[in-house]
Amino acid sequence: MPTDLARSDTTALMARVPRSCQRVAKRTIDLLGSAVLIVVLSPLFLGLAGLVLLGDGTPVIYRRRVIGSRGEFNAYKFRTMIRDADAVLAANAQLNNEFTQQFKLRSDPRITTIGSWLRKYSLDELPQLLNVLKGQMSLVGPRMITPAELEKYAPYEALLLTVKPGITGHWQVEGRQEVSYAERVRMDVYYITNWSLWLDLKILLRTPSKIIRAQGAY
Repeated sequence: MPTDLARSDTTALMARVPRSCQRVAKRTIDLLGSAVLIVVLSPLFLGLAGLVLLGDGTPVIYRRRVIGSRGEFNAYKFRTMIRDADAVLAANAQLNNEFTQQFKLRSDPRITTIGSWLRKYSLDELPQLLNVLKGQMSLVGPRMITPAELEKYAPYEALLLTVKPGITGHWQVEGRQEVSYAERVRMDVYYITNWSLWLDLKILLRTPSKIIRAQGAY
């Protein structure tokens, strides 16, 4: 009970802080957090890059074209698919249809051996810390989507583009790939309309356990 009261008091206190100040604090946390993590995790970055290189050659980094509050940009990821992944998808009508529905394949034949492991523990997304440092993404935010996915957010397209996509977020800690696309949209809308620094903190604290348990990841 005391814990519940403490949480309630914290939420009430955060509500009194102007949102403009909270957004400045959020960007400060993004800058410091991403910079520190890049330095601390640099040995891991090099190790993972080496594994991708040894497993399937170059390129090591895949640039995914996505959309955010500042327009389209390249989101960095360790490459987890074979080099001709797009051609394989285009040549298989069944796979292409499934991908069009969910923008994700449960059993994706294009994923490399090391790529499957990287995805399971979300390690492929570590290079996005560079996107956070550049101001294109946030540590916490709605899902990162491609321009083609935007129509699935109707009638919330404009709302989605008011915030930066996040490396982690409400969807990642609540459902990941285990929920429908419509539910992903609902979770992103919930996050945007209920955003606060306290909500970001709760999501950040829950993210490590989700990654370690690899819940709903593929």
